[in-house]
This record gives sequence, structure tokens and C-alpha cells, in this order.
Amino acid sequence: MAILCIETSGNICSAALSMGGDKILSSTVSTTGEHASLLTTAISNVVSEAGITYSALDAVAVSAGPGSYTGLRIGASTAKGICYANDLPLISVPTLETIAEEIFRNSDAEYALPMIDARRMEVYCAIIDRKFQYISDTEAKILDEASFADILSSHKIALGGSGAEKSRKVITSPNASFIEEANAKAQYMVPLAEAKFAKKEFADVAYFEPFYLKEYVAIVSKNKVLEDAKKNA
Repeated sequence: MAILCIETSGNICSAALSMGGDKILSSTVSTTGEHASLLTTAISNVVSEAGITYSALDAVAVSAGPGSYTGLRIGASTAKGICYANDLPLISVPTLETIAEEIFRNSDAEYALPMIDARRMEVYCAIIDRKFQYISDTEAKILDEASFADILSSHKIALGGSGAEKSRKVITSPNASFIEEANAKAQYMVPLAEAKFAKKEFADVAYFEPFYLKEYVAIVSKNKVLEDAKKNA
């Protein structure tokens, strides 16, 4: 079974190819917004290393969000394009579950608390148990000293993801641990994608859209605002 996994939700752009069993080929690059070109390279790397063609794939899995609006959109359009061109099923993998997969591999905590950095002290997060059942829904949460205090009073929770580092400032419970290396990477999508493939849980290629969680808001620079004001004066 060959499943191509695509992850573009944040500052790490990656692709992984599951070849069945424990054989996983992966290509990961850090990015500052050049997902489109870097993703193409990452995908080409793993497919070339495997020595197969796209038509030999059994499915394509894509990170479904939440995360970067632009990154998720590029990942989704790339995955859908490969599926259309090769008549392949599409698998949608929640980004927070991908992070949770890596957290659990590096911690014996009862729950994982994957966090994706938003602005200031806000994160996209959810609490997930080892059966990948959601203890709390995915939400956009502003962190403070009271965040998760109730559940941390009685459960060990491991935090990871791009938003976990800033949570150290306010989450000080002895039941909280931090997995610094945990982040959204395509190689950790593999077991989740394989489980969905076995159950034939496929997304609709035509209508699939990433889960952005919050609507995209374009940021206009201060200089641009001043320039427009002068033109309209």
C-alpha cells in the first residue's frame, strides 16, 4: 500500500510516502511562505526515491487543518490535483491529530494537547487521548494562567506543536510536559492515513476544503493604508 502524505499547515513543509509496514520515505523543509515550490520538490523527492509513478499510489492524504490559510490551501489543491490526474482517493487528516501522533511517540502522558500557534497568546488546540478520541473540541483559545487548569489537576498531559512553547509562560502545572520536537510533519500522518484507508474513509475530491477554524483576514500594512489615504484625500 502506497499513500502519499502532504503537510503544509505551518512553517514546515513536508511530504511522506508510506510503502507498507514500517517503510516510510519523507522529505521535510522549513519555509517562510514558499510552500508551493517547496512542496513540489518534497513530493518529487519521495516519489523518486521510492522508484514509482504517481499512478502507482493507492491514495493521497493531506493535512486538513487548522493552520496557515495559505499553506493549507496549497496543500489541498496539490493533493486534489494528484488525485484527479491519477484517479486516486483523497484522505483528510486533521493537523492536530498529526501532532498528537508525534507527542504520544515521545511521551507516556495520558492525553496529548497539540497546539498550533496563532497570534499573540492564541493557539488552535484540542485535547486528544491515546485512542484519538477528543476530550475537548478543536478551538481557538487565548492562553492564560487558568488554561486547562481543571483537567491538569488530575491528568498528565503532554503539549506539543508550534504553539506549545509560548504556553510555557502560563501553564506551570507539574502534570504538564512539553515535547519540543513535536510538530506537524507528514511522516506522522502515515498511521492515521493508513487507518482511514483501511476503513475507506475518503474525502470528496471535488468538494474537500481544509478546516481553517477561523476566517482568513488579510493584513494590510500601515504604509499601504497611509498611501491609500493620501490618494483619496
